[in-house]
Amino acid sequence: MSNGFFEGRDARLIVGIGSVLVDIVVPTSDAFVGRSGVPKGGMVYFDADTIQQVMEQAGGKAQVVPGGAACNTILGVASLGGQTRFLGKRGQDEFGRLFETDLSRHRVDPFLIKAPTSTGRVLSLITPDSQRTMLTYLGASAEMTPAEIPDDAFAGAAIALIEGYLVYNRDLFLHALQKARNAGAKIVLDLASFTVVEENRDLLTAVVEEYVDILVANEDEAAIFTGCRDETEALAALAALAELAVLKLGARGSMIAAGGRVYPVEPMCANDVVDTTGAGDLWAAGFLYGLVQGMPLEQCGRLASACGYEVCRVLGAAIPETVWQRIRNDIH
Repeated sequence: MSNGFFEGRDARLIVGIGSVLVDIVVPTSDAFVGRSGVPKGGMVYFDADTIQQVMEQAGGKAQVVPGGAACNTILGVASLGGQTRFLGKRGQDEFGRLFETDLSRHRVDPFLIKAPTSTGRVLSLITPDSQRTMLTYLGASAEMTPAEIPDDAFAGAAIALIEGYLVYNRDLFLHALQKARNAGAKIVLDLASFTVVEENRDLLTAVVEEYVDILVANEDEAAIFTGCRDETEALAALAALAELAVLKLGARGSMIAAGGRVYPVEPMCANDVVDTTGAGDLWAAGFLYGLVQGMPLEQCGRLASACGYEVCRVLGAAIPETVWQRIRNDIH
């Protein structure tokens, strides 16, 4: 049984466009997060020097890994065995080289523009309840222009994943959407963060109505975007705007709405959560991989749940290869 979204099409390529960011993950306390100036669980932009100061004050041992929401998803799809490409802009520094090397190592086709500005980074403060609070410096990624998107960037794509954070670069955001639409790809938008939705609700609403085929949000993002606190009503409002809608509910699982039906997805046991960094991104990786492979929506949800669960068992958004191997074996 197929999900019906890609019947009659051979394309399996998933192309992501988003911020080139390196994740700096540091365990810390609720009290420290309260002094950081960022709402717990939210994301605020800072300059590189401020992020360095906060990291040093946090005192925990830092782990540095390639990141960025769309990139985390694309790396996850590639680790499942999917065909992928990633577009972004990096600095000509050690962080930038680390980022590109990691893409190539995971067999992701890198469409990366190089800039003299430093590579972007995110300081993720992880509290004892495994919640992440992010301080972000966009660096070179914020300088990407519409003209720098190659003409063949979305060529052959079944899915174009447009990172919600790109809304802060309005011209690039809208140009990427149009390029993806012209290429015939199904467009996926993840609403990214409740702060992103709060600050850009009107533009996001217009974009979803005109371009988006698959809309993904967690419960906080959905509530702000739709104005519905009731999760069933919020999902229905999302589904009214897109061919397929996803509502992620964290440890309570998720719900998928398509074709007038709702598919509940049970969570995996989450007693051993270490860090929720990348949980939503890796959920999307499993879901989108399953979707382009033609899996039924229920199976797409189960695979998504497995990927989201496994990344919560490690610090940062990098699932170990031994775990990916187990997930791949379970698929087949």
